Amino acid sequence: MKVGIAQINGVVGDFPGNAKRILAAYRECLEKGAELVVTPEMSLVGYPPRDLVYKSQFVPKCLQALDYLADEVKEVPLIVGYVDFHEGKFGKPFRNAAAWLEGGEIRSKFWKTLLPTYDVFDERRYFEPGERCEPFVWGGKRIGVTICEDVWSEDYLRRPFYDRDPVEELSAAGVDLLINLSASPYHLGKPENRRRMLTDVAKEANVPIVYCNSIGGNDQLVFDGHSMAVDPSGEVISQLSGFVEESRVIEVFSGGETEPLKSGSTEQLYDALVLGLRDYAHKCGFSTVCLGLSGGIDSALTAVIAADALGPENVRGLTMPSPYSSRGSVEDSFSLAEKIGIRCDEVSISAAFDSVKTAMAPVFEGKEQDVTEENMQARLRGMFLMALSNKDNHLLLTTGNKSELAVGYCTIYGDMCGGLAAISDLPKTKVFEISKWVNRNGERIPWNTITKPPSAELRPDQKDQDTLPEYDVLDAILELYVEQHLGAEEIIGHGYDETMVRWIQRRVDLNEWKRQQAAPGIRVTTKAFGMGRRMPIVQRFV
Repeated sequence: MKVGIAQINGVVGDFPGNAKRILAAYRECLEKGAELVVTPEMSLVGYPPRDLVYKSQFVPKCLQALDYLADEVKEVPLIVGYVDFHEGKFGKPFRNAAAWLEGGEIRSKFWKTLLPTYDVFDERRYFEPGERCEPFVWGGKRIGVTICEDVWSEDYLRRPFYDRDPVEELSAAGVDLLINLSASPYHLGKPENRRRMLTDVAKEANVPIVYCNSIGGNDQLVFDGHSMAVDPSGEVISQLSGFVEESRVIEVFSGGETEPLKSGSTEQLYDALVLGLRDYAHKCGFSTVCLGLSGGIDSALTAVIAADALGPENVRGLTMPSPYSSRGSVEDSFSLAEKIGIRCDEVSISAAFDSVKTAMAPVFEGKEQDVTEENMQARLRGMFLMALSNKDNHLLLTTGNKSELAVGYCTIYGDMCGGLAAISDLPKTKVFEISKWVNRNGERIPWNTITKPPSAELRPDQKDQDTLPEYDVLDAILELYVEQHLGAEEIIGHGYDETMVRWIQRRVDLNEWKRQQAAPGIRVTTKAFGMGRRMPIVQRFV
């Protein structure tokens, strides 16, 4: 059986556009000889739709688009992910669904059985689970259609979440092929983990699996694709590319070349950030971006990502020296701009800084300069950047990293101003790692920017490590506290200094109010600030 996998990039709520994408991929697969075509979870809707499903016309318009697709599908079957109503008297109002389209009509509908409500998922808020899992007979084959979480083995979850196993139910009923429509978001290590899971499930069920995953960025989530087909022995016979739209036809029952496990965390992280930035900008209606260039590594990496995502001609940099900025930082900003081909302008904030200090002098009389004056500079830069964004309709990118955001080493309404925090889920150590990778084939980021000590340059001779621990230590402790949820005593038990651990813990907790006002960031780790980590601002737990 030749199955077409249509790994497409949908836009949430764009039913006409998504239908066109699906049909284009469907017809491409037909030209390649497909006998059946599979699309991702909610391919007609875009994932996740969140509370859009409650809008009165959302599901009706989705069903209208489904009917349109059904009318267009004459040649071979197409399996489409969508949202349907739950017609039962009790339970949630909607279904996460898949439809089998064939011969100009909807032949069958399938409901998602396992609805995740952890991490970034909240499907039980909206959907009612399927009550039973039964094979669909087509072409002499018994086919089990599942949706995303339905195939996730409990061995790959932190604990068993469900008292049902759809794959086991389908296997008991007898199936020749498992098909999974998925919208599985990316984080570091996820493609490899997902692949191991699918190979284990195929071996245990002793059936081939066709797995079709979404690609693209929707808000903070990035979907990496890496769709695949796995044979009953657990060998991957074909795997689609990551982070790009692709359609491929695979001979499921004849086997094929086994594909090696592809990894490369640094390249994956970079590809995810490029895709996430590009889709966030384009899907929000922006063709250009702007950002502040400080001469530091964070703004440099953000600029390179933006140039690769949108084209250098669509990226505008602004370097804004203060009385404490070194000329070297300005020169590094212009050097970066020249190397990657973006425009950079210089606008000093010194005069504006003096004006603000003069204006506030009567109010501050008798008080020494402190962090207040440092924050004035950051906020003036934020105002200048917002002005540039407003004037030319650029999406403003913030450039802070996860380490800084975690401990509040950033200025609200200052360097946090913007519409997208491109690298806010990258710890500082990863920023260095990826920046060096960017330069693997030649200098794009000036090496001086990578090697010099990080500094906000808001006071004389300032260095990040005047305030923060060394980044390798800070990131290691943040990994244990934020990602693994360990308490201070447990982290200290790993050999870290107690004073430092408790200082970091306190800073993370105190700065939740800042993070809840931060621009949305692109999720690339297992526990991103934003929709992936939901903490109260007002709390006293230590």
